[in-house]
Amino acid sequence: MRDARRLVAEFTGTALLLATIVGSGIMGDRLFAGQYGSALLVNSLATGAVLAGLIAALSGWSAHFNPAVSVVEMVGTPGERSRLRWWILAQLVGAGLGVIVANVMFGEPPVEISGRERVGLPLLLSEAVATFGLLLVIRGCAARRPSAMPAAVGAYVAGAIWFTSSTAFANPAVTVGRALTNTFTGIRPVDVPAFVAAQLVGAALAGWVTGWLAKEEAR
Repeated sequence: MRDARRLVAEFTGTALLLATIVGSGIMGDRLFAGQYGSALLVNSLATGAVLAGLIAALSGWSAHFNPAVSVVEMVGTPGERSRLRWWILAQLVGAGLGVIVANVMFGEPPVEISGRERVGLPLLLSEAVATFGLLLVIRGCAARRPSAMPAAVGAYVAGAIWFTSSTAFANPAVTVGRALTNTFTGIRPVDVPAFVAAQLVGAALAGWVTGWLAKEEAR
């Protein structure tokens, strides 16, 4: 029963996160047609604020909302590794539903495969850096200041959208979900695998760095 509650939290949180990312992207694009910076500001502020709220609300159960976070947190934890596939499934299904809901709320087709090209080494490096930083913030707060995590993660994500050329997807479930909308935040399905690979590299590196920091502190 506890696992069921945790999975529902992951599903619900990821769905609301994607609804926020896609919905605020559409809203910003419509309000500021042709003004990419203004639309991106709307998108980044909404995403950071809602993510902080979701983490604060659901962290008592489970609040990864991100397969990269789940992999780093669960693979090395006894008893959690066998649950990992269910966490990732809940996140992916939630992401898909969140995108569909956002599309419908704004009068778009429920599912429309994106044609927005996101390709090139600079974008992949951006995804690795963004995901590395995200995991660093999450694991650092978990170890030192858990109460600061919602605000810290929300602030980091809002900022990372601006300092990375890829606009910081930093989440495999988010990346897959965003292929289902041909709007401001979309990504071509063909570009998804490279983004996800870069994110996992960044997450793995962050897991190693934070693990090393924890070992050094324990000495």
